[in-house]
Amino acid sequence: MVSLLQVLFLGLSTFAPASCAQFQLHVPSGRDRVLAVEGDEVVLPAWYTFQGEAASAQPWETLTLMWFLEQEGQDLKQVLAHINGATTSQDGASLVYPRPSRNVSLRLQGLREKDSGSYRCSVNVQDKQGTSRGHDSKTLKLDVWVPPAPPSCHLLGAPRVGTNVTLSCKSPRSKPAALYQWERLQPSVEVFFAPVLDAISGLLSLRNLSSSMSGVYICKASNRVGSASCNVTLEVSTGPGAAVVAGAVVGTLVGLGLLAGLVLLYRRQGKVPEEVANDIKEDATAPRTLPWPKGSDTISKNGTLSSVTSSPALRPPHGSSRLGASTPTRSLGWVSPSALSRKGAVPVMVPAQNQAGSLV
Repeated sequence: MVSLLQVLFLGLSTFAPASCAQFQLHVPSGRDRVLAVEGDEVVLPAWYTFQGEAASAQPWETLTLMWFLEQEGQDLKQVLAHINGATTSQDGASLVYPRPSRNVSLRLQGLREKDSGSYRCSVNVQDKQGTSRGHDSKTLKLDVWVPPAPPSCHLLGAPRVGTNVTLSCKSPRSKPAALYQWERLQPSVEVFFAPVLDAISGLLSLRNLSSSMSGVYICKASNRVGSASCNVTLEVSTGPGAAVVAGAVVGTLVGLGLLAGLVLLYRRQGKVPEEVANDIKEDATAPRTLPWPKGSDTISKNGTLSSVTSSPALRPPHGSSRLGASTPTRSLGWVSPSALSRKGAVPVMVPAQNQAGSLV
């Protein structure tokens, strides 16, 4: 339907008589672009004239008027139509002046950002015989701007003496894009500029914090049609942060756990050989004791295997002593292991004793 009306308007302008050259459609000079704010209303001005005739509409005029919205990547959209004395329009769209009038300005109310685009006004005037007296079209570009929505302020980092933190500020919606300004109100007023402030991203970098930098920081997001703000309180602490304390606690617990594990490991390693030794003692067969003949002295008073009473079984044969050696009468100073072994003796180590009788 829209395309058919456009073809109709173009056809009428092509076959219009020469007198139609006196017809003109006007828009304000130098105002082919109109700026408006979301939520407000705007008037797109347009009017037509016939050269050499009165400015007001004449009784013979039959007006056909169309307003279209053209948006990039979208189909042509009809906003308002006035045909045969009847007017139809989209919500929020209306004519500023009632018919008949040669002022064909369009009023748009309750603007939204999506109403931005190019608005084309097409006018065709006929007389009562249906003859076209003139046709023309003009385009006005409407740009609907949006004030910044309330931004969100955040503190990034741990505010301790000597550390660095960043204050962030971001508005979720703004057209054109908002610019950001940070300032501190308490305890003393301070305004921040580059390089610590990035006015485009809204980030404020505070380095080497001190207690005097504590206070209330306010961020203001603004563009040409409005502004909004948020704030954050910075409290610079002098003690260790929660992360440091938590790390120290965790480190201490881990150290204690490792120490306990090492103690248990050492105790277990010391216990195993002892248990093995006990098992050997319990399972081992007692050594055979050499029977000694009666009347023999086994161990001297000093606790050493120093004298053993000679018996017929142990007494060396006559003539076996070396030359110059006296024949033992009651004790032997030393008995060879081979001799004891041949007689079935088992060597035994006996702890030495001192004169008081204590073991050495």
